[in-house]
Amino acid sequence: MAMLRFTKMHGAGNDYIYLNGFDQQLPEDLESLSVALSHRRFGIGGDGIIAVLPSQCADAKMRMFNADGSESEMCGNGIRCVAKLVHDHGIVRKDTLVIETGAGLLDLKLEIQNGKVSQVTVDMGKPRLMAREIPTSLGKPDEQIINHRLDVRGHALYATCVSMGNPHCVIFVPEATDELVLGCGPLIERDERFPKRTNVEFVEVLATGEVRQRTWERGSGETWACGTGASAVCVAGVLTGRTDRTILNHLLGGDLVLRWDETTGHVLMTGPAAEVFQGSIEIPPV
Repeated sequence: MAMLRFTKMHGAGNDYIYLNGFDQQLPEDLESLSVALSHRRFGIGGDGIIAVLPSQCADAKMRMFNADGSESEMCGNGIRCVAKLVHDHGIVRKDTLVIETGAGLLDLKLEIQNGKVSQVTVDMGKPRLMAREIPTSLGKPDEQIINHRLDVRGHALYATCVSMGNPHCVIFVPEATDELVLGCGPLIERDERFPKRTNVEFVEVLATGEVRQRTWERGSGETWACGTGASAVCVAGVLTGRTDRTILNHLLGGDLVLRWDETTGHVLMTGPAAEVFQGSIEIPPV
């Protein structure tokens, strides 16, 4: 049996098992490994695994796998923790980093306290708004999907679709109930009109600068936070006229600050990154 070292980390309660590929050889079958390690009773427990790897074009590369083994393009909470691992574990000691992701190269600014990263601001890039970019067949390929009616389990819901490198379906509701999140969320995730499946955000608007979000995450179920989802919510709030360009977003695991910059068109996300513990686990040979 080979020993695999890991670090358990979370960003606002969105927890992943981080594997440092700079100082150890990682298994090839990361999909199956994510299923095994993410199980909260028979494994380490987490929303998935994130491999931190050398990159030829950035300070590090991240590959993110959901709890069901499916690979996702990016994770906003996860990339903040990648930055903390890269800095705090001595891979790259800088207060600005570039991380390679499935959604492209992203710039991060690190806030350092007592030699360790406490908070990170991520330039999430420009949102992609055309139906073909999400992707979704809810509308014509070259049109935006804003307040599009979805009838799910007897609920008339109105979806605004945004890609932050991964697909999001944002639904503003008076109350984000279990019936909506746990009942409608998985049905929308796998709706045939989302050919790559989708993340689903149910959002309560508390004020023009403040919202509360619950997320049904593609491949992982309900998670305590979703950074790309929070970014999509910021964009959807502006597109639907519900919120300002800067918002405070309350998630189950903590708060994120989002700003959709009017000049650059980029979404900036600021939030915490925390290390919980380190360990090692035996994995069977391939």
